[in-house]
Amino acid sequence: MVSLTLSFVFTAASLSLLCTTSAARSVHSETFNKRLAGNWYHSDDHPAYSLFRRQEQTDGVTYPAVGTDAWSAGYPPSSPDPDDLPQAWVDALNAAVSAGNIPDIPQSTMGSDGEPAYPGGLSPTSSQVCSSTYQCRTPGDIWDAPDGVFGASFDDGPLPTSPKLYTFLHDNKVHATHFMIGVNILENPDVFSQAFDTNGDDIAVHTWTHPYMTTLSNLEVVGELGWTMQLIHNSTGGRLPRYWRPPYGDSDTRVGAIAREVFGLTTIVWNQDTDDWSLTTGGTTPSKVHSAMSKWLSGPKSPGLIILEHELSDMSVQAFIDAYPLIGQHGWKFVSVAEVSGDGAYQNVDSDGSVNEVPSPVLGESASDEDASSASSSAGVAAISVSSNATDVMTATGASSTGDLTRTSNGNGGGEGASSTATGSGTPKLQDTQTGGARRLFAMPAWPTSLFSAIAVFGAAILA
Repeated sequence: MVSLTLSFVFTAASLSLLCTTSAARSVHSETFNKRLAGNWYHSDDHPAYSLFRRQEQTDGVTYPAVGTDAWSAGYPPSSPDPDDLPQAWVDALNAAVSAGNIPDIPQSTMGSDGEPAYPGGLSPTSSQVCSSTYQCRTPGDIWDAPDGVFGASFDDGPLPTSPKLYTFLHDNKVHATHFMIGVNILENPDVFSQAFDTNGDDIAVHTWTHPYMTTLSNLEVVGELGWTMQLIHNSTGGRLPRYWRPPYGDSDTRVGAIAREVFGLTTIVWNQDTDDWSLTTGGTTPSKVHSAMSKWLSGPKSPGLIILEHELSDMSVQAFIDAYPLIGQHGWKFVSVAEVSGDGAYQNVDSDGSVNEVPSPVLGESASDEDASSASSSAGVAAISVSSNATDVMTATGASSTGDLTRTSNGNGGGEGASSTATGSGTPKLQDTQTGGARRLFAMPAWPTSLFSAIAVFGAAILA
């Protein structure tokens, strides 16, 4: 009887483990066409994330299909409300401020010359402010590509003008980084999918509504970055963007620190600007853009080039296509700008393309594998991922309408623009449990594990 009972218990326990493993491997059926590259991830001891490795090509969570109502529900229809942000983002910001990691400098205001200005005569080029609008370079920001490298990137997508660019890149078997605007992703999901799924291109953050970032409060900055990061995360199988580009190039030590300390984002700017954003307004002409590209591409290869280019209009896309042959003719190496540092475009993607490691809520406080296992066991559910404040999985609940709002922003002064209509509906529901300082997300029911665990416990009781 004892032998029979022991056999029953071990069999039940094995079935429990098998069920858990099988479910974890089957929760996401999508396979993303992401090319592989070396050094695609942060080093294991990077403070931005704790280890919770998985073998799938996604992070194991089932996300709503891109373009569906469930996918778009719960996001801000226009500028994010700073009083209605996920609490984890607010907590992460407050922790960074308390730790002295966010410089206490005032917000800028738009000056009469159309450039950000700081109160009290504060110099935008001082080390205290270091405004990138005024070409001040903060250590750690990326402005230049390595010698001989053309760091390819495009701003403001996805837009109806983008597919021509994406098809050209795909046909020429090259990849680029697309700094995308959140509301434009919501408005153009099929175009987004062409960039990510079809091309396998790199996706980076260009804020939610394309504002001058230094004019915003700390919480407003968090909202602009966080919601864009959230949407990209939920649209790419759980990938966390590593890079962002400030609209109009407008950042400073405060804004850059929030991006870095709260979300683990590195700032990428540029070292040449064609002004192609103004082709449709008469600010420049195709011949002037081509002349500038020819000059830079035939010139010195040190430093490498990061040229500000846009997928904002048919004219800006065509300007790149016309200049593309010059890149090879002059011996430049064409590289997606997210790859120029060798770290890859995403914070949590392994060298085999799998998504595995996710930041903890407050950078610098990482949770261990043991914490993840403990959370899974004690909660009686199968833990799918450890997530940062920026990557809580959102499940739309309810269908209450928040109304239709339209936002149109036109770039000026060397800037870019977003033109989008977005409809918000539903309420994001964060399903998690707090253990060991990390948010645990769950994407499948716990009953299979619980059922077999109960059988095992019953058998053990008989044995006792």
